[in-house]
Amino acid sequence: MSNNDRVMLLIDADNVSVDVMEQAVAHLLDAHGALHVRRAYGTAESAVKHQAVFKRLSIKPMVNLSAGKNSTDIALAVDALDLVLAERPDVVAIASSDSDFAPLVARLREKGCRVVGYGQQGKTGDETLTVYDDYTVLEHRPARKAASRSASAAASAAEPAREPARKTARKTARPSTAAGAGEPAAAAKSAKKTTRRKAAAPAAAAAPAAMPAPPVAPPLPERVQQILARLPELVRGETVELRVASVRLREAGLLSRSGSSTKLFGQYPDRFELLPAGQPNHVKLR
Repeated sequence: MSNNDRVMLLIDADNVSVDVMEQAVAHLLDAHGALHVRRAYGTAESAVKHQAVFKRLSIKPMVNLSAGKNSTDIALAVDALDLVLAERPDVVAIASSDSDFAPLVARLREKGCRVVGYGQQGKTGDETLTVYDDYTVLEHRPARKAASRSASAAASAAEPAREPARKTARKTARPSTAAGAGEPAAAAKSAKKTTRRKAAAPAAAAAPAAMPAPPVAPPLPERVQQILARLPELVRGETVELRVASVRLREAGLLSRSGSSTKLFGQYPDRFELLPAGQPNHVKLR
């Protein structure tokens, strides 16, 4: 690969996380030295949610207002063909874990492009890996971990600043060891012990009662446990495409060849949530 290659990145923003997009941009810049076209396809809500990242990475959001199933994929495919004919890129990169782009990849290759893919770990099936000229699976790194580490570091940095204040308070509160003029040292010690006993009494009276143990959550049904074993992304709080879920559940024998994953998840409404309402194409754990 040459640094003179003209490179184009098209992102399925409804399918991969923001940190995967960032890793894909960094990988392409490292490999080619430049990234000429950067576009992300998704809903208006996702464009607003990720606008800071898109602005920082110079990614152009392509808002899809259609509500139909696969409408974002179709918008990306149509735009890809238009861009290839107009821009004549050497490399086209598609960031998506979806295997439905196989016909698009084949058509772009016929136009003389090298087609590479980027997907998210845990969402990419084996059938997707073999479609592209090269495919890279990237690990999803949730932002909340970084935020937690930052909060811990801030707390640690603030701790030394509080310590001198506590020491100063203790020194100020410590009574003088010298007795008054003509007063015996024993009287000063007796007064000190009396003060300590009086100060300790309210603290003992204010001790809170023991809190009752929290109720134990009922165990998950065996069928739900089997589903989660095949879809670990749900346990991590992520959403999973119903198409991906259907493939895995059929492989595990949890769903018949003609069975509907929507109906299967619908049997456990207190455990699974289908998105969006009305025409669901994703599922997540409640």
